[in-house]
Amino acid sequence: MKTETVSEYNQVIRHCKELFKKKTVDYGTAWRILRLPSITDQIFIKAQRIRSVQEKGSQKVNDPIVDEFVGIINYCLIALMQISLLKDERLELSYEDLEPLYDHWVDATRGLLENKNHDYGEAWRDMRVSSMTDIILMKLYRVKQIEDNQGVTIVSEGIEANYQDMINYAVFCLIKLGYHHA
Repeated sequence: MKTETVSEYNQVIRHCKELFKKKTVDYGTAWRILRLPSITDQIFIKAQRIRSVQEKGSQKVNDPIVDEFVGIINYCLIALMQISLLKDERLELSYEDLEPLYDHWVDATRGLLENKNHDYGEAWRDMRVSSMTDIILMKLYRVKQIEDNQGVTIVSEGIEANYQDMINYAVFCLIKLGYHHA
């Protein structure tokens, strides 16, 4: 994979992780109360807002679209951490407890990106942000269907892989929008 992509990816994730850390300090881990479908719906709300703003060409709420992509990344990571913590009943976890789990899922997701980027030759660089938004929404509908089927799939990849793909597409969007320079 191009060194430039790894560097840009890491810069985006660094910003996301810093925001996750600050929100964990401010709010604690209130998200632990959420069931997985509720986290999926939070991601859906963010992706739907992005698409709505893209289609309308304007927005009435001043929150930047890049913040929604950051939210998608962090909520996907929260979902992955929630899956990892299924047997842990604690609602409150410190950032120090969560950081290794956050890093684990980031590393695994970056590894997936590296493998796919090798095979696809960085095709994402020629894609439109609006197309990647649509793909994120498609992945969300897939996750909702898998959740509605109680996690049972016949030939499809599981929920984790779909969350990881959404993270990677959201990172690509942020790179294309120049967020990695922020």
